Amino acid sequence: MTLRGRLTAAFLTVVLGPVLLGAFFVGSTLSAVDRGRAAERLGVAAAGVRTSVDALCQQLRAAADAVALVTDPAARSRAADQVVGRGLAAAVLIADPAGRTSYATAGGPAGPWQDCAGGATAGPVRALAARVRLRDPAGADLGTVAAAQPVDPAFVARLAAVTGAGVTLLDDPGRITHTTEDREVRAAVLAAARQADGDRVAGTTDGRYVRRVGPTPGQPLPLVLSVPGERPPGLYAALVGAVVLAALLAVVAAWRLARVTTRPLVELAGAVDRVAGGDLSTRVPIRSRDEIGRLAGAFNRMTRETGSYVAALTSSRDQLRGHLTVLGDTLASTHDLQRILRVILHSAIAATGARAGAVLLLDGDGALVGQCVEGLDGRWPTEDPADPATLRVPVGAGVLGTVAATGEPLRGRWEPVDGEPTGEPSCETYVAVPFAAPRGAEPRPDRPGHPPADADAGSDSSARRDPESSSGALGVLALYDRLGADEFDDDDLVTLRTFAGHAAVAVENVRVHEEAQRLSLTDPLTGLWNYRYLRESIRREVERANRFGRMLSVLALDLDRFKHVNDTWGHAAGDAVLVEFARRVRGEIREVDLAFRQGGEEFVVLLPETDARGATIVAERLGAVVRDQPVPVDGHAGEPVRVPVTVSIGIAVYPDHAAGGQQVLDAADDALYAAKAAGRDGYRLARAPDPVPTQEIPVVVAAASPPDGLPRAGAGDAAAAAQGGASSGPHPPRQSRGR
Repeated sequence: MTLRGRLTAAFLTVVLGPVLLGAFFVGSTLSAVDRGRAAERLGVAAAGVRTSVDALCQQLRAAADAVALVTDPAARSRAADQVVGRGLAAAVLIADPAGRTSYATAGGPAGPWQDCAGGATAGPVRALAARVRLRDPAGADLGTVAAAQPVDPAFVARLAAVTGAGVTLLDDPGRITHTTEDREVRAAVLAAARQADGDRVAGTTDGRYVRRVGPTPGQPLPLVLSVPGERPPGLYAALVGAVVLAALLAVVAAWRLARVTTRPLVELAGAVDRVAGGDLSTRVPIRSRDEIGRLAGAFNRMTRETGSYVAALTSSRDQLRGHLTVLGDTLASTHDLQRILRVILHSAIAATGARAGAVLLLDGDGALVGQCVEGLDGRWPTEDPADPATLRVPVGAGVLGTVAATGEPLRGRWEPVDGEPTGEPSCETYVAVPFAAPRGAEPRPDRPGHPPADADAGSDSSARRDPESSSGALGVLALYDRLGADEFDDDDLVTLRTFAGHAAVAVENVRVHEEAQRLSLTDPLTGLWNYRYLRESIRREVERANRFGRMLSVLALDLDRFKHVNDTWGHAAGDAVLVEFARRVRGEIREVDLAFRQGGEEFVVLLPETDARGATIVAERLGAVVRDQPVPVDGHAGEPVRVPVTVSIGIAVYPDHAAGGQQVLDAADDALYAAKAAGRDGYRLARAPDPVPTQEIPVVVAAASPPDGLPRAGAGDAAAAAQGGASSGPHPPRQSRGR
């Protein structure tokens, strides 16, 4: 094949290859984006369905609780009628222990009723119901109270309006009970729903996406959600037309370009070979003023400027090393670790002329994890090159792992090793230098009896772990593929060692700074937050409660007769009791709750989005877990002693009992004194400020349901909770971490 033919073929390959790949990428990307957006919309719709059904179940449960709280049978029937009249439920049914109906409101929906607690129901679901046990003051079982709301086409339509998706209610065999889908798409949606298991999204032939929701705990209705796709019609035909047009244009351009550039290319190729051999004095004769002539002139300018750049780079390298001390001082005074490492890596690449580089730090699992990278496009060993943390190399494996394990730098040409992949970037040449913590800066172990702060204190335990390599390295700084030379030389190695030293100082300074911040906000004995952080947290939580219209419960805790423990068994035993008490408190609260040591044997617990009823449940559990398990300590003679401990608890709720952070703390403290005065080993709820609102029965004050028929959190939550009724507002789940 002639040179012109080879140029034409090469040009077509270079041009049409990316065009074809681009067309394929565009088509697949648009399809993936369309499916991803549909999955997101279905996820939001599923969350909306769960929230709506759960809110409806809470409303029905609150209505049933309100009827169950009435002790007189006649008044209970009137309460049931009143609940239905106020729109809190469509029907209320009262049954005796044998299951026989003792009273039912008129006009209730037909059966079967699907219980909010779950369970199978034969046939189509006609209503959604919440049941509560009916007991007399002595605790004897009197039967059940059920509150129901019809599940009809209007209900399904309201769900569709709330979620913005098509909603279909199925019965037990999988047939459609109610739906908002058009008749022409119902069969396709139902067929796709049979293929959608769990959170999986299935597609239909007409471009719709389908997902099943329920039945699950908290959402007992078998529903199918669907949304239309957003992929433009005729996409693939347009892509094929664009590829064909690009191919025709490429053929014409390749033929013309090959014809014009054939003659002077031999001279240009020879000059390029000489420059590649290191002769930067090579020049190409300019024989014309066309594009090839300009290319020759540009090549000549490039060789001159490259020679000047290489000379300037060689002379400025020593000067750059002299300025690294000032750079190190600046970097060591900054506490933004990612910014520091990026500056160090960028400076190292610029100083050595490398094409790419990476900084990796040791984690607690004995592996090098990427912190920042530069220039590694196309060399990445993982599927996600956007996240440096996906660059993960075990210590002792590959080049980087060997450098971290031995503490010795390595440089040379890359030689892939057969066997398991190490996870390192691909390259031609490399240089890698380890960096370790400065002497005397190793983290000190925690003192016995003084555990580090756990998740409640927000500490990062992995940041304080000692490196697991025998060399004591903190990480590795690696550069790849030097410009203008075959391999990295000794000068590059010396330069990189200097940057690695600054990286070690910067990493250690950041860790020391983070540890100092943690110690300033935590109690060194119990690991809980301290009084200083309590003041900041109560202000922040009160502002959040105001902003979102939620409640905040405060528990003030005080160990009973703690002075007797110190006087009898000594202060060491008292410290052991405090540490064990803090551990039990952490075990009984949620991850979102905050526990503080206010001072001495006084503690405070903040329960965000929790009303008085939830706070009393937590107080009862805390009292039981402290009371039922005496604390083992060492006595005066070193013999083990089990110390019985009890706790008094005061409870206050914002905004029911106070109008500000300090006021709610004071209210909880007053309630604590009341619990102490009542005999200790118990809890007391703060007194509500005057005037106290009164109601006929403990039902949420709401004239009627909202237009969509779904409940909302109202101002009646606090009043209902204060009188012992169930609150209708949304509250966080209490199942996590001991709730």
